[in-house]
Amino acid sequence: MKEKLIVILIFISLTISSQTTQQLDEVVVSDSKISIPFSKNFRSVQVVDSKTIQETAVRNVTELLQLVTGLDIRRRGVSGTQADLYIRGGGFDQTLLLIDGMKMDDIQTGHHTLNLLLPIQLIERIEIIKGPAARIFGQNAFNGSINIVTKLLKKSQNKVVEIFANDISSGSYDQFNYSVNLRTSIEDKFNSLIAFHRTRSDGYRYNTDFKNDFIFMKANIKSKNGSIDLVSGFTEKKFGANGFYASPDAIDQYEETQSSFFGFSTKFEKEKLIIKPKLYWRRNQDEYIYIRDNPEIYRNLHISNKIYFDLNFIKYYDSGSFSNFGIDNSQSYISSNNLGSHERFTSTIYLDHTFKMMNDKLIISPGFSVSYFSDLSFHFFPGLDLGYHISEKSKLYANFGKTYRIPTYTDLYYSDRNTIGNPDLEPEHAISNELGFKYDSEKIKFSTSFFQRKSTNIIDYVKESEGDKWKATNIRNLDTKGFDFDFNYINLIRVGYTYLFDDSYVNEINFSRYAINSFRHQLTTRLLLNYSGRLSQNLIYKYGERSDKSNHSVVDTNINYRLGNKSYLFISINNILDTSYSETNLVPMPGRNFLFGFINYLE
Repeated sequence: MKEKLIVILIFISLTISSQTTQQLDEVVVSDSKISIPFSKNFRSVQVVDSKTIQETAVRNVTELLQLVTGLDIRRRGVSGTQADLYIRGGGFDQTLLLIDGMKMDDIQTGHHTLNLLLPIQLIERIEIIKGPAARIFGQNAFNGSINIVTKLLKKSQNKVVEIFANDISSGSYDQFNYSVNLRTSIEDKFNSLIAFHRTRSDGYRYNTDFKNDFIFMKANIKSKNGSIDLVSGFTEKKFGANGFYASPDAIDQYEETQSSFFGFSTKFEKEKLIIKPKLYWRRNQDEYIYIRDNPEIYRNLHISNKIYFDLNFIKYYDSGSFSNFGIDNSQSYISSNNLGSHERFTSTIYLDHTFKMMNDKLIISPGFSVSYFSDLSFHFFPGLDLGYHISEKSKLYANFGKTYRIPTYTDLYYSDRNTIGNPDLEPEHAISNELGFKYDSEKIKFSTSFFQRKSTNIIDYVKESEGDKWKATNIRNLDTKGFDFDFNYINLIRVGYTYLFDDSYVNEINFSRYAINSFRHQLTTRLLLNYSGRLSQNLIYKYGERSDKSNHSVVDTNINYRLGNKSYLFISINNILDTSYSETNLVPMPGRNFLFGFINYLE
């Protein structure tokens, strides 16, 4: 309690001393299907733009996402080595990550959702949808989705080839990071960016060392008939996984993952019709070893591939309304020494139409999607969005939708000495609704919402007697209710809070392993202090209390000295109060630690 009081007093005193203000431009939400102004979007959408990323001065995406209320990022270790993503409760298999509108879902398990997180300096903005998004993105967007938009390509200044470093840093636990970039331009016909980023550390405790490499490529090719955008990424992670999975007593676990994606897209425009075809591929390889120095005892190797083709149409009408429709196909393959070899074809047809009424004050957007799975038959998912402009600055909105999540191949086929999958599992279903309010002025941005999700067929691992194996089963119903708010004063002071209540029901089961353990109370605050035109500091406070009553408070800070428009010297100090806490599976997080160096955000 004393530490919390100290933190509150620090915040009050620093808030009074901070006087610099600035105006934020309206941003645009551009998911994989449709682009609409954020001020007219009637969903719980939050956009973290490049300016905010710079000002926040966090060093990786997991740290950045932990500042967004309603998002529960449960890390095992540091620097984005391994983490799970939860949105408004639920499970890590029920959220979807996209990069430039390309789905990064993993058919093996949701544990790999965040494998392909880009280095922070390559990101233009992050678009976060909280609430059901299956009608827009298809399966696995059960509780929401996150779309990472990469930097736009810029032409080199009077140079065909330009090589530069944009990150070098060092810190606690012998951590060392660096990035090198290659930018090329050939007149107005070809622009590209290739980036290499490495993060390594000896680890903050036994068997938590890691080496993470990321290679990223983006290119734009122009011709008389239009242009083609290419984007690709590859990451390799090698890390000690002390207590990460199984029991916390399993201190010698080890894992190596390789994840990659490649895609290209283009756009055709004719009068009031826009056509956007997109073809892309994602691969993931996961090698897990129970005893790091003795792989023969237990070792899993999984390789998954998924190929997507998305053809999207947007039609605008003279009345101001528009339709968004298309087809999304994918073919999945997995080969595993544990899960076996399987494949699945998926096809989704979707349609949304937006009406404007009452002098454009009332917006109505009904829609639906129909999905076919070669091994799970057809599923239909309707939804409705409503929005009403109270004034130029304030609006009410409501949405209703049905959403779903198909079982992963781990749910279906995984087997070890304690656990067995179930090939007869059915998809999880939920009906979600939300009522919200937004206020947006030059200095103040405020939003709040009340939401409810009634889930059925939730997959649990259960058994009849203590000596049986855990078996994946559709057994649980889960009702989730909550509300949240987000307050932002000219990006200097930001406060977000989410309350969640989970009411779970299991019928006629003696033993259940499923544990939601969501954040019942989650508070995130950030204060930006501008001491001069070049020197600034962030003070970040995070508090969380889970369903099992465990809680923690963490204070971080970073100090930044601006050298140029996009370049900084920095020092980051995490967990200033040296709090002992864990975010998942009783894996202890590091105590007080620091990182210092140089970073140059791309133009």
